[in-house]
Amino acid sequence: MKRKRNRISSSSVQSCSQQIVAATLPDDCWETIFRFIINHYDDNHSLRYLNSLSLVSKRFLSITNRLLLSYNVSELNYLRRILVRFTNLTSLNIKGYSSDLNKLLRKISRFPLKQLTSLNISNQPTFPANGLRAFSQKITTLTSLTCSNMHSPNSLNPSHLFLIAECFPLLEQLDLSHPSGGKIYSSSYVDGVEALSLALIKLRKVNLSAFPINDQSLFHLFNNCRYLEEVTLSWCDEITSLGLASALRDKLTLRSLSFSTVKDLEMFSTSQFIDSLVSLKGLTCLVFHNLNISDELLYSIARECLPLTRVGLLGCTGHSYAGIIDLLSKCRRIQHLDLRYTDFLKDQHVVELSSFLVDLVSINLSCCHNLTPSALFTLAKNCPSLSEIKMEKIGGKAVGNSDSLGVYPQLKSLYLGKNSWLSDKIITKFASIFPNLQLLDLNNCNRISEGICQVLRKCFKIKHLNLAGCLEVKLLGMNFVVPNLEVLNLSYTKVDDETLYVISKNCRGLLQLLLEKCNGVTQKGMQHVLENCTHVLDYSFKMKKKYKSS
Repeated sequence: MKRKRNRISSSSVQSCSQQIVAATLPDDCWETIFRFIINHYDDNHSLRYLNSLSLVSKRFLSITNRLLLSYNVSELNYLRRILVRFTNLTSLNIKGYSSDLNKLLRKISRFPLKQLTSLNISNQPTFPANGLRAFSQKITTLTSLTCSNMHSPNSLNPSHLFLIAECFPLLEQLDLSHPSGGKIYSSSYVDGVEALSLALIKLRKVNLSAFPINDQSLFHLFNNCRYLEEVTLSWCDEITSLGLASALRDKLTLRSLSFSTVKDLEMFSTSQFIDSLVSLKGLTCLVFHNLNISDELLYSIARECLPLTRVGLLGCTGHSYAGIIDLLSKCRRIQHLDLRYTDFLKDQHVVELSSFLVDLVSINLSCCHNLTPSALFTLAKNCPSLSEIKMEKIGGKAVGNSDSLGVYPQLKSLYLGKNSWLSDKIITKFASIFPNLQLLDLNNCNRISEGICQVLRKCFKIKHLNLAGCLEVKLLGMNFVVPNLEVLNLSYTKVDDETLYVISKNCRGLLQLLLEKCNGVTQKGMQHVLENCTHVLDYSFKMKKKYKSS
């Protein structure tokens, strides 16, 4: 008599193996593994992966409950469940919330979010004064508040500054930038800023771009906030050179200053302004936009050898290449350089200045119309740490023999949008020269067609591809797998359902597909994407008009 053999299924073996592995690893190891997984994605995608992991076991559920630290609130359906489960949340983003924000903030305040430190309520029609007051009474740990881009006129008024000062005394970071109606100046705003500066004694970082602030308010801010390290004041029209100089004088804690104005006739290079600026011995970031400066200002910074790692001179006037090269030759630690709209820059200048930029990580030379693609290759060749180049709207021609250009694997991000000279032949050469690209932005390059398929074949590490506005782009030749592509922007192109079928078949790892105003797309094409690209979430489709029914 034959014995019946007990057959053990492969799934049972796999399940048993998983349990053994899970039992042998301590919680902190699993936490490290899970963090590695979710840190690769945005907040909502992280939540999706945490939900999947939590289904494995109660132990994994307990571990994953500790891992979600930030959350983007887009709808109320699952909010209660999220706030009950993830009590370690440190950041909430309610940006652009379309319903009653006062009511929502009151609801959130009822949950035990004892570690919440950051709140973003930007892009709102009105300032939620009542909701914030209720929120502050229950949640007292907030150190960062962002209230930028309030829509309605006077949506951020002086009384709101007093409310912030009263309710959130522990703030270290505050963003009140770009309030609608911010061109109205009154003594009430001066009093409000003074109240903020007196109450927020721990304030380190502030963004008041386009905010109704004048010289007097600025003095209060710098004088009373003793630990201020980072200040952004873009498009602050009422701040003068004299006022900024007085505020900056001997502010030794300041590490970062970004300033711009539309007053292009005023010189921001007086001796008083220069003396105040070079007194900032710990300054590592300096960004000027649309200012009338001088070579003497740049010479003075160079003489002091300030420890600058980030420099931006965007659309500035009054200076020359002599001032720039003197600054770069003396300040050798620069990692990030932004010289947009510097029309006097030419290819030979880039050859010289690149020799001083051995630590350069990113550079933006967009709208430098006298530069050619040759400058791009010079930078890649001479800057061994360079991983990001932005050169949108530059001149064409002057590349030379492509066989002698070399290969530069260190470059990861390349922005070449709005360059009419870019063609299939040129971008195919770029793909050979920069094989490790992870981000490629070619928006509004209308000579690009089928060549983009060759780029994707050669640069198989690309994660983010922007082809918005490329009217002639064709992806039907993409008959191969593109394993790492996560974000694809095809807005304002002529793509159709057939193209979407090819994408859904070969780009299974897509997380976000942007198809704004793609009139050739129907619901049938979208269905292919949703069925095959299973990681894409619905909210990632940004389309202003409905698809045509199939």
